[in-house]
Amino acid sequence: MSSLANWSYTAQATIWRNLGPNEYGDPQGFAAPEIIACDYEGGLSKRLGAIGSEKVVKNTIWTEYALADTGDYILFGASTELDPIAAGADEVMQAIRYADTFERLADDYAILTGV
Repeated sequence: MSSLANWSYTAQATIWRNLGPNEYGDPQGFAAPEIIACDYEGGLSKRLGAIGSEKVVKNTIWTEYALADTGDYILFGASTELDPIAAGADEVMQAIRYADTFERLADDYAILTGV
């Protein structure tokens, strides 16, 4: 972890990685929960319009955790719950990679969740 990340990523989040489909196309569920160092910001919620609703960003989590991907679930704080839905986690919509501009030790990521 870079010295800047060590200073700024002082919160914890729990991530459940989606294991994807098996050879028959059936979902395999989620890996065991992992606790990651992060910082975060609460965001927007579902926007309703005349023709329905759309997904919008709910939360943004900044971290050096490089494995988050669409379909994973993430929750502010530490959890040992095996089911991310039961834990109240939000689905990851996108993970955006940013360069470690100052020390070039580990890239930073913004993990976006949606509703």
